[in-house]
Amino acid sequence: MNPNRSTRALLGNLAVGLGLLLIALLLLRLHLGERWWPAAPLAPQWWMAVAALAIYAVACFALWWCTRQRDDDGGDSKEPPILVAWSSQTGFAQQLAQRTAAHLRAAGHKIRLRAIDQVDAALLGNSHQALFIAATTGEGDPPDHALAFLSRVMPQPLKLPQLRYAVLALGDKTYEHYCAFGHQLDEWLRTHGAQPLFDTVEVDNADADALRHWQQLLGQLGGEAANATDWSAPAYQSWLLRGREVLNPGSIGGKVFHLQLQPADGKLPTWQAGDIAEIGPRQSADAVLQWLQANRFDAATVLADGRTLGDVLAHSYLPDSADSRDANALAASLKPLPHREYSIASMPGEGSLQLMLRRQLRPDGTPGLASGWLCDYTQIGDSIDLRLRSNSNFHPPGNDAPLILIGNGTGIAGLRAHLRARIDAGARRNWLLFGERNAAHDFHFGEELQQWQREGEIERLDSVFSRDDGQFHYVQDALAAHGELLRQWLDAGATILVCGSLQGMAPAVDKVIIDTIGEDAHQALRIAGRYRRDVY
Repeated sequence: MNPNRSTRALLGNLAVGLGLLLIALLLLRLHLGERWWPAAPLAPQWWMAVAALAIYAVACFALWWCTRQRDDDGGDSKEPPILVAWSSQTGFAQQLAQRTAAHLRAAGHKIRLRAIDQVDAALLGNSHQALFIAATTGEGDPPDHALAFLSRVMPQPLKLPQLRYAVLALGDKTYEHYCAFGHQLDEWLRTHGAQPLFDTVEVDNADADALRHWQQLLGQLGGEAANATDWSAPAYQSWLLRGREVLNPGSIGGKVFHLQLQPADGKLPTWQAGDIAEIGPRQSADAVLQWLQANRFDAATVLADGRTLGDVLAHSYLPDSADSRDANALAASLKPLPHREYSIASMPGEGSLQLMLRRQLRPDGTPGLASGWLCDYTQIGDSIDLRLRSNSNFHPPGNDAPLILIGNGTGIAGLRAHLRARIDAGARRNWLLFGERNAAHDFHFGEELQQWQREGEIERLDSVFSRDDGQFHYVQDALAAHGELLRQWLDAGATILVCGSLQGMAPAVDKVIIDTIGEDAHQALRIAGRYRRDVY
């Protein structure tokens, strides 16, 4: 609901209340002038009435205070609050904006919450980060209150190079122009120089998977957003760890691990290249045991829901101390661990689900939450909580047209799945550009990729290593040097897939593509679905 409409509704309700009060006063005068009016109320009755009225007024004020919308947090001159703007026809986008704002506030960020019709050119120009939650109505139309933004702000020749933004686009796939207003916002912001924090997230009919993905991406804004509890918990299946190896021994970078998993029930599901594995991490057994001993609880205590206390602690953040000696009360107060997302590096025909991830380290040198669980604390044969999530924005094109795959670091995981799928389908016009640190230690899947090239499955392979004395420093440098070849492949109908680092590689590749083929052709590729990214 538009805040302007809320204000009008409040004024209307006040006017009605004043009118009723005036009528009551007139009726009171009438009653006082009639002989049948029995008598004035007794003094105690007057005081009871006044007390009841006061209690009612205080209750109304308390309800308003608790449910009021917090629009602005105080910022500072160096970093203004994050702008969270929403456009809503039914109120759902507003709810998501408020939830997003609360999520980021809890993570320590300052927030400025606005309906989109309250956003003007000056506000955009003074913002450094902005999140837009944009609903689409009817056949691709914006919500009614967004028309003011379209008519007043979007026609202006703004320059927004300082603005980094993201769009959560709400829609319904049964309509032809799915999430149209969200994409219109995205295109307009890009055209005026704003840089995306990450690619637009589409939400079909309040899809919980997409909203969980949006929450995961909010973690890229820093603070404690990455550690917040999932808005809706995934329904995990049990998988077993069947293999794990370090891919880059001797590397100056963090260790990269290659994992192989299979379902506990032995029935391997299907997935497409580009899909995501959502992992439910756990605390290490040692960490849980130390907490139990320090707080004098028994891991085997059976809770009211049938789970053991030790199992619940393993799936939760461990509190500093126990506020209650009651195990059920303790379990109810625990905050569940959030999921983590990883690109799938294999296809079902290979017999296992393969992941590739870099082990993250905290400032104190201990392994990160999910990467530590997968790379350090689990043993071969252990159970892993995993759920498959379709990632339609990064699925392969539906034909055998040429494919250009660009990535760096662990982004090769998602690209490898695409190459495997192409090889299985007999599509051989594949061009891979991959960047890492050193060829001797960081050429992930290098032998396999070179074999595929020798066998003609990869037409062109450009590997770039930033710490070696090669011709190119980064993968975007190699792409820029082969601009004419890029144009030829695109003229032949090629699709571009980019997977890897959002900071550095992805925007640099985007700039090379624009410089090579122009803004209009770049936009046409995106609209046609021939330029897809999975960056993080």
